[in-house]
Amino acid sequence: MRLLQFANLIRGRADEVSGSVRTGAFSRRGAVGQSQPAPDLARTTRNYVELLAAFSSAELSPDDRVHVEAAAQALSPDDLSISAAWPRGQTMSHPAWVKTGWIRNGLRVRWQALFQDVDAVLCPPMPMLAYPHDHSLPKYARHFDIDGKKVPYGDPIVWASIATSIGLPATTMPIGHSDNGLPIGVQIIGGFLEDRTTIAFAGLVEGQFGGFTPEQRAKGDRAGRR
Repeated sequence: MRLLQFANLIRGRADEVSGSVRTGAFSRRGAVGQSQPAPDLARTTRNYVELLAAFSSAELSPDDRVHVEAAAQALSPDDLSISAAWPRGQTMSHPAWVKTGWIRNGLRVRWQALFQDVDAVLCPPMPMLAYPHDHSLPKYARHFDIDGKKVPYGDPIVWASIATSIGLPATTMPIGHSDNGLPIGVQIIGGFLEDRTTIAFAGLVEGQFGGFTPEQRAKGDRAGRR
């Protein structure tokens, strides 16, 4: 099986698992890593967020709409962050929404072309392990701490953008636990209508990692929540 794996499968302690995936299950099953570059992941993510934000804008309250419109007007044209894509999408005009859909069609062509050379793309479901839920601030004001860096709360959506926006099958499966018992997973993305490929590959990986195991109580979490 031909694979394309994004660097840094999951950040933090899971790097060790990423290494064991590359050298263990995949190589033993005849998998071959591919070095060719993937389509523009950053552009794919911004496109997905803009379309998703445009859809969700119908539910904005009047006060939230005022806030979002002010945020969009304050954006620099050079700001290509995921955080900037949200207000741009929520305030885009109908012609802009149509053009954004055209861009997605072009991205779909590029991603599908990738699967002429690879059978599956491997990436994380999320860029970090399970985290405490924090509702003390509005979503736009929340941040994650990833490897000592403050990351906007909405940025992890990047790993949902490929399968969701491009329309590709994806299988997410467990491949281990961190040192403190938190689950670690991998996302397996296949070509259009290649659902059986991602499921079959997950089965091969399960043979090496053992698949699902009952929930473990994370160290230091007296309630046992993950």
